[in-house]
Amino acid sequence: MIETESDAQGANDAPHGREKIDDVFAARQVPAEMMDRLWAAGWRHQGIVFYRYSETEMGAEHHYITPLRIDVPEFRLSKSQRRVLRRNEDVVSEFVVAEFDDEIHAMFTRHCERFTDNVPESLNNFFSHSPGDTPCVCLAQRVTFQGRLIAVSFMDVGDKAASSVYAIFDPDFADRSLGTYTMLKELEYAQQHALRWLYHGYATQAPSHYDYKKAFSAVESFDWETGLWTRMEGR
Repeated sequence: MIETESDAQGANDAPHGREKIDDVFAARQVPAEMMDRLWAAGWRHQGIVFYRYSETEMGAEHHYITPLRIDVPEFRLSKSQRRVLRRNEDVVSEFVVAEFDDEIHAMFTRHCERFTDNVPESLNNFFSHSPGDTPCVCLAQRVTFQGRLIAVSFMDVGDKAASSVYAIFDPDFADRSLGTYTMLKELEYAQQHALRWLYHGYATQAPSHYDYKKAFSAVESFDWETGLWTRMEGR
């Protein structure tokens, strides 16, 4: 049973005949099977706050949002993704229960120096006070090079699915494509643990800087109107 702090707030009519989705609720504990169902309905979360939305403003532009997921058993590496893995053969990647320490907070500060707009203030903006188990199981992928932490990604784990939450990396190692690398290792974890889906976030229907999320094979997108997932063309 989900322990909710507030009820979901429903949708409103959107322009162009579309129904605008803009829902939110809070839950302190969500069972693994329910996390699978929420992700499949387009929900994501920051800490105990769950949300889903079908439209957003980016600067002066209005964008329609589409949730994405990867069919894990059907995923195949591209040539460029194989190069990323080869480039990082000298690093160590391990998954542990998510928690924060001074090293991670310091990396987050350096990571955020890359941005000029919508710069988050703290990792606490994305996670609960107990990130490893509230509202669900969350793992941290720690990537080290010669004993130095160079990247961390966070991934929620449900029953038959997982969800990428957030990733940061040391700007000194930007040439290693660590954002792609950590995603590929999350997919590897999902394959090894017989998970069916990896939900890797929202993207826009029109071209935008979120298009990198579409650069994987076996990607499906969610249709807000029908509630169905469809394989993206060419994927």
